[in-house]
Amino acid sequence: MLFGALRKNTAMATPDAPVRVAAVQATPVFLDRDATVDKACELIAEAARNGAALVAFPEAFVPAYPDWVWVVPPADSSTLYALYGELLANSVTIPSAATDKLCRTARKAKTYVVIGINERNAEASGGSLYNTLLYIGADGRILGKHRKLVPTGAERLVWAQGDGSTLEVYETPFGKLGGLICWENYMPLARYAMYAWGTQVYVAATWDHGEPWLSTLRHIAKEGRMYVIGVCMPLRAADIPDQYEFKRYYGGRDWINPGESAIAGPDGNFIAGPVREIEQILYADLDLQRLANSKWMLDVAGHYARPDVFQLTVHTAPRPVMTLDGAGELAVPRQPPAAQKRRARRV
Repeated sequence: MLFGALRKNTAMATPDAPVRVAAVQATPVFLDRDATVDKACELIAEAARNGAALVAFPEAFVPAYPDWVWVVPPADSSTLYALYGELLANSVTIPSAATDKLCRTARKAKTYVVIGINERNAEASGGSLYNTLLYIGADGRILGKHRKLVPTGAERLVWAQGDGSTLEVYETPFGKLGGLICWENYMPLARYAMYAWGTQVYVAATWDHGEPWLSTLRHIAKEGRMYVIGVCMPLRAADIPDQYEFKRYYGGRDWINPGESAIAGPDGNFIAGPVREIEQILYADLDLQRLANSKWMLDVAGHYARPDVFQLTVHTAPRPVMTLDGAGELAVPRQPPAAQKRRARRV
């Protein structure tokens, strides 16, 4: 699939009619990429039938969030090695047959899709993984991807760090679309970059739930004066096949993650959810006229920014692990045209 054009700093879109979005609180088919992609495609089609112009999925949905890193003791190296190998084998390369199928589904449904994946580092060794948000347009093209900048705690056992080249927002008919992954939403400067680029619909794909996470979603919505789609996956111990012996480390727990997806409006109040301990597609109708109106008193990247006091530089050049000596070319796949031109941006 072709990469779509990436653009920033254009006029704020304010469609007259409300725009329906969907937060898909669903459980993946554990460590089965192809079956999970099939399930995602079914859910995209269902959400589109119900009028969704945007369908958002949780963090690391394909093929699963590797929650075992939080419960398996480091000394149980044989289990950790085996699980990493299986996660890698079921990870997603961009582009690939898995992304092609998601793109075809988005095109047929005529809806935008944001989905969390475990992404293989195909541009280098092919043996490392990124926690990635994949953005797909309603025309079935890959708009881009965002690799999580900082895996949290034990997540560093499975995911590498992303770089600024994948920090991006995308133009859509319903406004500027962007987002961050899980505790990236606690990175003030990453959030501010999203605000300064004019994000209007913001996807906070996550594994977190409860308080203070739900308050965080509301805070970001009010601080950025935008709609925030918080989407998380529900997972029970029963959703993990019995062949995975690491289940014993959960000590008989039923719910590993209750979900608690929610959608917040620009005043910081929830307009849908939260919902817990259930698989459900959560819908909300967004009135983008509210976004411009809401910035009258607070526009943190506008009249509240004080650029005479504060300034943020975002380094958006790729950081490859290898270059070709003397050839003057990066030993990585060709970047989308806009990504080639981006280096450091001041916002």
